Amino acid sequence: MTVTEKKQSSVVPMAIVATLFFILGFATWLNGSLMPYLKQILDLTPVQASLILFSFYIAVTFTAIPSAAVIRKVGYKNGMALGMATMMVAGLLFIPAAKTQIFALFLFAQLIMGVGQTLLQTAVNPYVVRLGPEESAAARISIMGILNKGAGVVAPMVFTALILSNFTDLVGKDLSQEDIDLMADGLVLPYLGMALFIGLLAFAVKKSPLPELKSEEEESDKGQVKEALSHPNLRFGVIAIFVYVAVEVIAGDTIGTYALSLGIENYSVMTSYTMICMVAGYILGIVLIPRFISQAKALAVSAILGVILTIGVLLTSDQSFIIANALLVPFGGALLPDPLLLIAFLGLANAICWPAIFPLALSGLGKLTSTGSALLVMGIAGGAFGPLFWGISTGTSFGQQGGYIVMLPCYLYILFYAVKGHKMRKKA
Repeated sequence: MTVTEKKQSSVVPMAIVATLFFILGFATWLNGSLMPYLKQILDLTPVQASLILFSFYIAVTFTAIPSAAVIRKVGYKNGMALGMATMMVAGLLFIPAAKTQIFALFLFAQLIMGVGQTLLQTAVNPYVVRLGPEESAAARISIMGILNKGAGVVAPMVFTALILSNFTDLVGKDLSQEDIDLMADGLVLPYLGMALFIGLLAFAVKKSPLPELKSEEEESDKGQVKEALSHPNLRFGVIAIFVYVAVEVIAGDTIGTYALSLGIENYSVMTSYTMICMVAGYILGIVLIPRFISQAKALAVSAILGVILTIGVLLTSDQSFIIANALLVPFGGALLPDPLLLIAFLGLANAICWPAIFPLALSGLGKLTSTGSALLVMGIAGGAFGPLFWGISTGTSFGQQGGYIVMLPCYLYILFYAVKGHKMRKKA
């Protein structure tokens, strides 16, 4: 096969994968709007609200390795379809949860959604890495990331238009049972529509011409995991993904809850600010990697920027508008407290992390690629613990703003991985 034929043959698979990344992003970043919305309806504490994210992301801890086994059994394409079918079921579970207003049912629906996402992530990420040269994998993942995070821009806006727009006058007020019932019922039709759409897409992928990746040699799961983890770049990479997802989810999904505490009516669109910054970061990644900067150096710059912005979040006043005046007002933007803007700018620092860590961690794994991918996807569990630690920190004298201190050690570890961790290799 010539180079031109190979490029042409990858166009359709990449287009299908791009669609799946958009769906992943839409379903994932709805959490940024759902978390404060349920906090308002069910009168949750910050720690209880963080369980909405915890139940979604903790699923990867239990299903990442089994997902790799399922994919080896049914293939990558069928694994993608199965993951989306599971997400469809999760969407349908939100209907009884909304009708009964039982918090545990919402958490269960989130858990099932996380299971479906884990299976889909484990199947779809190796496609991006393996359908092209390894040294440009970060750029390809960045393209997928633009769609994923672009969906993160759209999802909160759709949530606000379809659900919150009728209830903005209730922000900061004590809700009557009638108000609570109306707000809860507002979730039914949107989640029903999302479930049906994902179900149709699962069927379409099942029937699509998506080629199967070269199958790997069959080994026991235990043996594959042990062998994969013997590669230090993967071992440290799993931890890097864990702490990266922790800060990504804190920046993307707690910003709305923090805005709600400040009495901002359009709190449900705050996630869009963070996602816009992430899209900008992905575009920079496509332009710069690997032409002007290596994946590792881009990751180091991202980590340093994350440290600087986190310190800014902690030190600026939630009543200050200096940064807002400088950046938003000249363009007609609305004023927001400086910490909220800096949290949104963390999206820029976070954007390159996944595209850089994933290929660096999978480098040299060969036949262990799907198991390594599953272990890295398992690191998404950081999204469960990051917001939880943030929520616990808000219950101290730190408050919600000070709770963002939990991000500092995460960015410092990412810096270590960028500088040294990814270079470590298995001894012969």
